Amino acid sequence: FFWSHLTCEWFWWDRLWLPRPVTWADLQDSEGRVYARVSHLYIILPVAVLLLGLRAFYERLIAVPLAEALGVKDKIHKRASHNPVLEKYYNTHSKHPTQADIKGVCKKLGWSERQVERWFRRRRNQDRPGLLKKFKEASWRFAFYLCSSFGGVLALHDKPWFYDLREVWAGFPKQVTCVCMAVGLYYIIEMSFYGSLLFSVAADVKRKDFKEQLVHHWATLTLLSFSWCANYIRIGTLVMLVHDTSDVLLETAKMFNYAGWETTCNSIFVVFALVFMVTRLIIFPFWLIHCTWVYPLDQFEPFFGYYFFNVMLVVLLLLHVFWASLILRMVKKFIFGKLKGDERSDEEEDEEGSEEDYTHTYSNGTGNGLSNGH
Repeated sequence: FFWSHLTCEWFWWDRLWLPRPVTWADLQDSEGRVYARVSHLYIILPVAVLLLGLRAFYERLIAVPLAEALGVKDKIHKRASHNPVLEKYYNTHSKHPTQADIKGVCKKLGWSERQVERWFRRRRNQDRPGLLKKFKEASWRFAFYLCSSFGGVLALHDKPWFYDLREVWAGFPKQVTCVCMAVGLYYIIEMSFYGSLLFSVAADVKRKDFKEQLVHHWATLTLLSFSWCANYIRIGTLVMLVHDTSDVLLETAKMFNYAGWETTCNSIFVVFALVFMVTRLIIFPFWLIHCTWVYPLDQFEPFFGYYFFNVMLVVLLLLHVFWASLILRMVKKFIFGKLKGDERSDEEEDEEGSEEDYTHTYSNGTGNGLSNGH
């Protein structure tokens, strides 16, 4: 208990998170002045669970009928025949066996190589999420980002820092005006949403940028939690709004892609790419990070919290650069007429295959030709 108490005191040391000469005692509630507190964040967990429940109802009552209206249907695959030997190898060794392993399995089963290869292709396709699952996920995120974007604008339209970034630091960190009902609700719901994404990550569609998405969710939650506790709330609201804007378009493009509306999907994707580049690679670094890196120095000396917050923003920026490279790759394919969906998506394999596929896949004995298809 002693060491726990000592660690807690050290972690919340004033000089770590607050500029001199401000202390936590200066941020105590008094005479109707209510400051942001760590205890306010306890509500995030139940709200995240509530959002998961709301998502289940939304997908069933809204997303599924919408998918049917747009013509989204799961492709019916031939199921791999039940075979304990192949199933055990698939689950414990590899989903993409080498040519040598295939020959070994053929000797055990008395099957031809083509039969074994076809079994593995069908088995992999069984594990891939169908279009309806992808559509429901994209639809839920679209609905949330759309509501959060409108909610963010409503919460900030009458706030001075929405129009003048220098107002972000006016009176910092004694900014009780931030913790109004609208801004507080905006913050809590946003943090709860990213918490719900971490809870559902095991069940959601896994894409090529799965690890980057996890880093993004954790970095976002860390940033928002820290910004709430240390009263970086004003800049936090702007960061959230900038991120949600382009995400609305991304999820919209995905929905039309799964529905097979290629022209509509491509048109929205081009708009998304432009908005993403402007918001994530121009406004975010040259307005918001500049605001957190330069303007505070006019009022106080740098301290740990100042560096920590800016480093976390730079982590997000690096993730934006990574995603921008994927987007530009897709734009290139779009220009040359080779865009066939999300670069990050898991592509289905031809269940029957062709002689060319076999030659390409197994010529080097590694089986890398049939990758996870992200």
